[in-house]
Amino acid sequence: MAWRRRTGTGVRLASAALTAGALTACVPAMGGDDGKGARKDAGRAPVPAVQAECKGVPAPGDSKARQLRGMWIATVANIDWPKDGDRTAAQQQARFRQLLDTAKAMNLNAVFVQIRPNSDAFYPSPYEPWSQWITGTPGKDPGYDVLDFMVKEAHARNLEFHAWFNPYRVARHDDLDKLAPDSPARKHPDWVRKYGGGMWYDPGLPQVRDLATKAVMDVVGKYDVDAVHFDDYFYPYPEGTGDYPDQATFKTYGKGMKLADWRRRNVDELVSSLSRRIHDAKPWVRFGISPFGVWRNKSTDPAGSATSALQSHDAQYADTRKWIREGWIDYVTPQLYWPIGDRRADYATLVDWWSRQVAGTKVQLTIGQAAYRVGEDATWKNPAELSRHLTLNARHPEVRGDVYFSAANVAANKQGFAARLRADHYARPAIPPAAPTGGGKAPAATQGTAVADDDKGVRVQWRPAEGATYYAVYRTDGKGPACGPVDPARLLATVRGGGVIDPTAKPGHTYTYQVTALDRLHHESAPGRAATVTVARG
Repeated sequence: MAWRRRTGTGVRLASAALTAGALTACVPAMGGDDGKGARKDAGRAPVPAVQAECKGVPAPGDSKARQLRGMWIATVANIDWPKDGDRTAAQQQARFRQLLDTAKAMNLNAVFVQIRPNSDAFYPSPYEPWSQWITGTPGKDPGYDVLDFMVKEAHARNLEFHAWFNPYRVARHDDLDKLAPDSPARKHPDWVRKYGGGMWYDPGLPQVRDLATKAVMDVVGKYDVDAVHFDDYFYPYPEGTGDYPDQATFKTYGKGMKLADWRRRNVDELVSSLSRRIHDAKPWVRFGISPFGVWRNKSTDPAGSATSALQSHDAQYADTRKWIREGWIDYVTPQLYWPIGDRRADYATLVDWWSRQVAGTKVQLTIGQAAYRVGEDATWKNPAELSRHLTLNARHPEVRGDVYFSAANVAANKQGFAARLRADHYARPAIPPAAPTGGGKAPAATQGTAVADDDKGVRVQWRPAEGATYYAVYRTDGKGPACGPVDPARLLATVRGGGVIDPTAKPGHTYTYQVTALDRLHHESAPGRAATVTVARG
């Protein structure tokens, strides 16, 4: 991604300020997803007999309290994971679990994991070799299906898994002989262009678009991912004075077009065709892109933003505004890696501009946040800068959440910025916004909600609901009505299982718990009958 320079240190667990008061699942997760979001019951602790359903209680709906909260987990150059010294499966898996636990401690609900950084794979692929960033050796089998492990661990914590692909990058060096012997780039060197000290596939070649499509669809077909994600790398960022060396391809395929228009068409074709393929295969899998934060400057195009920065429309040939208008993507996450008041690209100006682009469409807007910049200069030394961004976002109802680059920075909590975000904005968990595309519907309401006070806290359990992928647990103080609407501000936890333990319940206090069921696209049922408990005094 753009503007990223770091000398990564080891990831450490979040501070105590981030981890206090976490809830834990108290019942084994229900059986595997059936591919449509329904879960199979795999045996659970008994709960009381089914009580009469509540009638006429409304479902919570898509309230302002809903947000997507995510972090990128970058694997290229071992930025976030796996770290250089983690070569065994056990070491890698322990480190990945730490990152996911940090996400949960921050009350995030999604991870964006880079699984194809350089025409390679974090899974057994019939098209590309194992990534060098897993074992240190290109093409070396790590001995386990890394992607399968990652998806299952994320879902066990009820974190969405967005599978992050780089469509065109081959390597950060320019030596084909350093690639794995079975790399498509070595088999087809005529597909490769050397530029800026690295190697890239030529987006103008139909064979390249076909390879990227096969790589994506292989994952969509085999794994239970929630979304396919691209970042800002389409054509490479301009470097030096030389142009990207695709003149021969342009001569063959340009057909009288201007070079810039032809390059944009090449990227458009991949985005539009992938969108169709993904949604035809699995309508519930979303397709999202995280472009550089400036589409075009107003000085170039009246439709652009009042900025004076690099233009992704002209530099990477990424016409994100068109993709939104055509409905080719389900969400857009522009990388707004500038502070409020920046003279080149004011964060406030760009949030307003992107909000207007998605208004009236079915494309959801989330904002890419520069956690890596904290401490960089005078502005970024203020640990409240990112918290200020989220406060500003609240003025724009089109903004439905934020994604942080990157996981190691969130875990490091430099200058306390992550703890500040949690205290100011993420004190409670959040349900992602319901997806307006992909179908789906709210499951049946839960039944048999039961509560019990034990030495670990209040144990809340319920019976599975048909069509449910996960459940939301709400808690109110005092004795509430048995049948009534839930308050989104009282969300206590979300879980893919049959229960939670609430360790934050205080002795001598009475609480009422309600449970709703959600499908994988976050359509929420009405609450089942509530259950009330008074916690014994210690």
